[in-house]
Parts: sequence; structure tokens; C-alpha cells
Amino acid sequence: MPLSPPSDDRLTALTKTGLAAEPDPVFDRLAELVRRVLHVPVALVSLVEADRQVFPGACGLGEPWQERRETPLSHSFCKLVVETAAPLIVVDARTDPRVAGNLAITELGVISYAGMPLTDEGGNVLGSLCAIDSVPRRWTDHELTVLSDLAAACSDSLRLRIATQTARRRESRAGLAFDRSQHLLRASVALANTGTVDDVVKVLRELATVTLSPDFVGVSLVDRAGRISLRSGDVLPPPVAERWSRYSGVVTPAALAIRRGAAVMLPDLAAIRAYAPDAGETFAEMGWEAAVSLPLPSLTGPIGALTFVWKQPFAPDEIEQAVLAAVAGYVAQALQRADYLFAQKSAAEVLQSALLSELPDTTPFEVASRYESAARGEHVGGDWYDAVRLDPRHLALVIGDVTGHDMTAAAMMGRLRSKLRLLLVDRNEPPAALLRRLDAACQVLGDRVAATVVLAYLYPDPSGHGHQLHWSNAGHPGPLLVTDGVVTVLEERDPLLGVLNRTSRTSHLRHVPPGSTVLFYTDGLIETRTSLWDDRVSQLCDLVAGLADRPLPELLDRLYAELADDDHEDDVALIAVRTPR
Repeated sequence: MPLSPPSDDRLTALTKTGLAAEPDPVFDRLAELVRRVLHVPVALVSLVEADRQVFPGACGLGEPWQERRETPLSHSFCKLVVETAAPLIVVDARTDPRVAGNLAITELGVISYAGMPLTDEGGNVLGSLCAIDSVPRRWTDHELTVLSDLAAACSDSLRLRIATQTARRRESRAGLAFDRSQHLLRASVALANTGTVDDVVKVLRELATVTLSPDFVGVSLVDRAGRISLRSGDVLPPPVAERWSRYSGVVTPAALAIRRGAAVMLPDLAAIRAYAPDAGETFAEMGWEAAVSLPLPSLTGPIGALTFVWKQPFAPDEIEQAVLAAVAGYVAQALQRADYLFAQKSAAEVLQSALLSELPDTTPFEVASRYESAARGEHVGGDWYDAVRLDPRHLALVIGDVTGHDMTAAAMMGRLRSKLRLLLVDRNEPPAALLRRLDAACQVLGDRVAATVVLAYLYPDPSGHGHQLHWSNAGHPGPLLVTDGVVTVLEERDPLLGVLNRTSRTSHLRHVPPGSTVLFYTDGLIETRTSLWDDRVSQLCDLVAGLADRPLPELLDRLYAELADDDHEDDVALIAVRTPR
């Protein structure tokens, strides 16, 4: 039976994933990871549609279901996860009234089940990551915690997939419009380099002089309240410019074009007085006699109007109308591009923030962090930091950098971070051993990753004085230890992750006196095209020494302000910890 009632937002999000009843390598690997870690015969990444569930990730499912990658909802436990937006834990399905009549019991052999919700950015539950056994099973708290963490990683992958496909669709639409306008008007090249309304107005004036030679070019924008503002009035007499700086409820050529969503041709004063009477006084005052106003199109309706005015009667022919329409389309695109890029940057930063960890309670340690995306590109990347409270006395700190600063790097970073977190809570072992296991896990699961990582543990010194820093470095810039204003670079490092099989890795120990600070950072903080690396490290050390007594958030802000270029090409991540005095 169909899921009732279906959520339009949820079903739309499912469509945006682009996933269907066919295998996907990313989600197959996640299912395999669940099966191996929880020692279950079957694991699924299940997405619940209106009348079926599909399995882009599946491991161990019996035939014909493993090949079909879908079942009707009569065979779905996962639909209950979607309906309740909560985990579903079943010890023995045959005696559980919630699922006792489900056909998955007899036809798929589902006896015990643990499913965690998979959500999109808006909190819509798209399906579940589930572990299945063919015999009754009491799931332990540890198993459910591991499954929940893996579901969070799976949700991150779904969100990245939705964001990536949405961005590609938008870029495709913008690209098509750009190509068409290129063929219609050379103005496309000039307008492509504009970044503000003033830039667009300036380019339009220059281009209009050599095309249809209007006496005035008006760029008007409309806000959500329907108020229209003339953004090109700087060449008009101040009283006229003030009159049309912002208005509503009157009929002008621009207002007509916006309201109709179509071009308005007013070839003479008689047409102006008849169809745009509220503009008649201004036209007479300025000596204007004709106007063409075109809406500036967007997917949600006109964002404004582009108006050309002449001091003599004028009626453009079909070719001239096509030129004007092309100009209006490209102007709209130029204006929307600036808004779109800002929105994309904001959305990407929200996504990156979701992939980065909210710092836990680290008492008695003081911990602060900062992340800044590259100044150009997709505003997401592979740099990350993390802090995990292993127990009340032990704190794990991570800084890492996956090659790249785009959606692909962010996706790989999310997977690598999730694996490392899982390994951290799996067992207590030296940092070098854990990094070896992380490297091996990436190879087994087919994640071709090139990344640098520092993993460090901070815990009380057995002597009772200060703390011990126990760390291993996989090719990352060395952390800085700051004690009484003296900065030491912890330079020991091994090869980065993902480049060599069976790499030997080493753990290191260093005593950390009370009140000391340890700073971890990624190379984007100090790397430039114009300075030597060692010189920049020395500059960093000098700055840290001078700021050693400052609160950690201020320290990180000052370091970023002093060292990172305004146009830095790489992401920047920092995390610092200060031990109690």
C-alpha cells in the first residue's frame, strides 16, 4: 500500500538525489561497512518512495531482491522509520505488533531489524540505513550508536548529492542562457564581467550607444512588496531621479512590463499617454517621445524591467526586438548571477558547517576552532577539524585536509571524518595504529583519498603535573606547542593517507605543561605563491608567540586576519586547545 500521506518536499528531495532502483557505489560501500561492523547478514540503504522502496545500497540481500533493488511497501520496515521520523528497533519481527504482518518476514527473511533515519537538509526523512538479521537479536547500545553515526554519514552523502545535482542543474540552465545570448549580442562578454547593478548600467549605456542609440537606459528592480526602484537615475535631473527612485501603484513603461511579463512597445507620445499615463509628465519634461520596456525574467517572475527611451518616435523591427530581448535576458542573468553566487556561497558554507563538528564540552580544556572556505570556487572543501571527548580525562583532536576545495573534496572529507570518528569510539589504541586502520579502511572500501591528518590525544600526565600529548602525523603541517610564550613546532610526520600501502606510522609523546596551547592548522593559513614555506612558518610562530596569552577565539581570529590572503586559494581550518593551569 502507498505511504500516506506523502510529503511533497520529501518526494521532491528523493527525486533530487537522482537515486533509483539500481546500485550506487557510494551507498553500496556504506551498506557493506554496516554489514562488516555490525556482523549482520544484510544491510541496506533504503529510500522510501510513494509506492515502493529502492536500495541504492544493498549488501547480502537474497535474490531476486538484491538484483531488483526494490520492493513494494508491503515488504518495507523502513516505511515506519519514514512515518515516525525515528529509529525502528525490532528484536523479533514475528512477535512485534508493529511489523508482524509485513511480507518482508516471509519473503525476505527479515527477523530482527535496526533502522536509522536518513534525512535531507530540511529534516525530511528519505529512508533508512538498516541492519537486518535472519534470527532474533537484541541490539546493543554500542551497535545502535555505530549505526546512528553511519546513518549520519549516509545522510551527509545524500545531502551532498542533492546539493551537487541542484548546483549542476542551475549551472546548466545558466550556461544555456549564456550561450544563446552570446549568439544574439556581443554585449554578453561585457555583461559577463559585471558584478553590481552599477556595473550593468555602465555596460548597458556603452553598448546602447553603438546599437539602437537610445537617449536613456532605465534599469528598474522590483522588491517583494511590489515597489519599483529606478537604479539608473544618476544621469537624470535630481528631481526626476528622486521621483522614480522608488514607487508603487502608478503606471509607467517599466511597471507595465513587470506586471504583464512581456515587452511593452510605446512608439510615440500618444502611446505613452494612453498606456503609461503616470509617466507622461516626465516624458514631456525630458523631451522623450518613445519607449520600449522589457521584463527582466527569472524562474519566479520578473525581477524588474529594462527600459530604452528615445527623443523621437521609434518602433523597433523584429530583429531589433530580438536584440533588445537578448539584452534584457542577459541583464537579468547578470543580476541574478550575483545574487545566485551569494546564495550558493551561503548554502555551501551551511553545508560545510554541517560536515564540521560542533565542539563538545571539553572541560577542563579550552578549545576553539575556525573554518574559512577558499575565496574562489564552490566555497566548500576538504579541510576539517574535530574534537571528540573519549572520556572525562581524555580528549581526541583532529585536523585534516583532503586534496581539493570543491564538492568532491567535501564529500570525501565527510566520509573520511566519519570513518575516523567511528574508529575513535571503536577501541582505545595509539594514534598511529588508528591512522593505519583508517588508511586500510579507505583502501578496502575503495575510497581513493589523498589526505593529510594529525590525530592527537590529550590526557593527564601520569606524574600528576600537566598533560601528555600523544599524536601521529600523516603528512600534515606540524602542530605548534606554546608554553610560556615559547613556540615549538612538532615537526615529526609520516606519509599522507592514501599514497602508500602498509605505511609505517609512528606515535609521538610530548609533555604539555599547565597553561600551554597546542595549535593545529591546515596549509591554507600560510601557503602563498610568493613566500617560502619555512618563512611563513616562522612568521606564524612569531605571531603565535605574541598572542599566546590571548583567549583562543581571539588568537585564531588574529592569525587568520594576519596570515590568510583576502584572495586565498585554499580552505583554512584551525583548532586550538589550551590546558588548565
